[in-house]
Amino acid sequence: MVDGIDGSGKSTVAEWIAQHYASLGETVRVQHHPSDGLMGRLSARSLRGEGKIMYMLSSMFYMIDVLFSVIRLPVWKGRYDNVVFVRYLLATAYLPENLSRTAYDLFVRVLPVPKRLLLVDVEPECALHRIAQREHEEEMFENLPSLIEVRDKVLSLASTWTVLDNNGCETESRQRLDDILAAWDD
Repeated sequence: MVDGIDGSGKSTVAEWIAQHYASLGETVRVQHHPSDGLMGRLSARSLRGEGKIMYMLSSMFYMIDVLFSVIRLPVWKGRYDNVVFVRYLLATAYLPENLSRTAYDLFVRVLPVPKRLLLVDVEPECALHRIAQREHEEEMFENLPSLIEVRDKVLSLASTWTVLDNNGCETESRQRLDDILAAWDD
């Protein structure tokens, strides 16, 4: 599982992980959330809106999207050697402060959680710079105050996760990831 704040490089790191296992002759499925499925598209569309209703809709569609992936997980595990979920449990950090820990703890109890949990961490300013480079409509949490708040919650929730510092250049980040994967593969 690969998670982190918006702009942290989750998708890129997940692709590096897929390349690593493919180089070992293993098959890999990378499942992003929100996905390209209907619920994922509705979640992403809601994130481009404003206000509490759009926030609640994006959360609801996101949870349904993740549940659809969880339902398909046994099939994927039968077809692939490795399944990598991108954004899963730590999306609870986007919930209000009084709900994020409770939701995270609940999901950890009821949803399948792999042994290998990777938090891709970046400073909020770095994340915002990366977001600005993308060619897409800004989402409701893609601003510095939100990124700071969400990162604080993510770091608190992910206290037992392996953390990949992704603030530096690609070469440094890939080396740190290679070290993590080597430790995981032992």
